[in-house]
Amino acid sequence: MTTPRIRGPRTRALLALSAASLAGLLAACGGGGGGGSSSGTTTPPPAQQSTAPAGATRVTADLADFKITLSRQSFAPGTYAFVATNTGHHEHALEVEGPGVESRSSTTSPGQSTTLTVTLKDGKYEIYCPVDGHKDLGMKTEITVAGSPVNKTGTTPATPAPPTSPGNGY
Repeated sequence: MTTPRIRGPRTRALLALSAASLAGLLAACGGGGGGGSSSGTTTPPPAQQSTAPAGATRVTADLADFKITLSRQSFAPGTYAFVATNTGHHEHALEVEGPGVESRSSTTSPGQSTTLTVTLKDGKYEIYCPVDGHKDLGMKTEITVAGSPVNKTGTTPATPAPPTSPGNGY
């Protein structure tokens, strides 16, 4: 069997362009070097920080395809650490937007977590996934922050009882 000869500069240029296009396509499909092996399994990326910093109230946020579920529904002014865990099959992130706040977490792969720490004051906030139109697919929720500030233990301080007067009857 003989190997066909490539003739002419146009044919060589077309072949080189095809090879470069194929290499670019393969790099885009397999990008990121996820540490795959020949058995077809991949190693997930390392977990990101998922603990609340000192002084912040921890709120877990379940990021599913395509829904966000928060561990609490009641919010008072204070600092919150939203620990977002991606339980879906697509990449997700968490964004908090409201009075004086527009903050976004890093994007997480399925099975990974990230923490977004924000200080919230009275008002309405929208919490959503800013990745690839996920918000429009229903991956959003709203919270209202109102009331007494939250203390470091994550609870609202008790309101002191009004002072009592001596029993003089007046």
